[in-house]
Formats: sequence, structure tokens, C-alpha cells
Amino acid sequence: MKPRVTVNLSSDGQFEIWMNREGRDRFVEELGMLHEGNDHFHLSSGDSGDIELSTVAYGPTDRVLGDGKVLFRTDEWDQLHYPHVMGKSK
Repeated sequence: MKPRVTVNLSSDGQFEIWMNREGRDRFVEELGMLHEGNDHFHLSSGDSGDIELSTVAYGPTDRVLGDGKVLFRTDEWDQLHYPHVMGKSK
């Protein structure tokens, strides 16, 4: 089967990622390749993304997202450039 990944916001604002087995494998593969020298990958409903997103909603009130990015950041990078995100976790 072709990888299928759908990213949406549900009617109550919950972020959801739906994927078949091949989509999961592709997503995990991209995650595994992230490091300081390769710090992001693109999700796109067009042919420009590293992972192609489906635009078909699972639910009638879902708002499907057609583009996005997954970013890898080290604590050192965030401490230097975005120290406000390094605050205490709740």
C-alpha cells in the first residue's frame, strides 16, 4: 500500500495524526534521520514534501492540514536561541 498520512484538527481543536502502516514507517524513518545537520522535514499535500499528506478528512468536522514541518532542536540550540522554551515543565 501507498503511505497515507492525514494531519488534522478535530472540531474540539485536538491535533491528530492518522496513518496507515506504510505512513507510520515513513514517518518513523524521517524522524530517525533527524540530527543537528538534518534538523527538519516537510509534510505537504503537494509533491514538495518529504512526507506526502492526504487531504481527505476522516471526520466531517475535521480541519485537514495540508502543509507542515517537523523540527529537531537540541537543548543547547534552544537555550541559545529560544531560552523561554527551556522553562520548567508542568
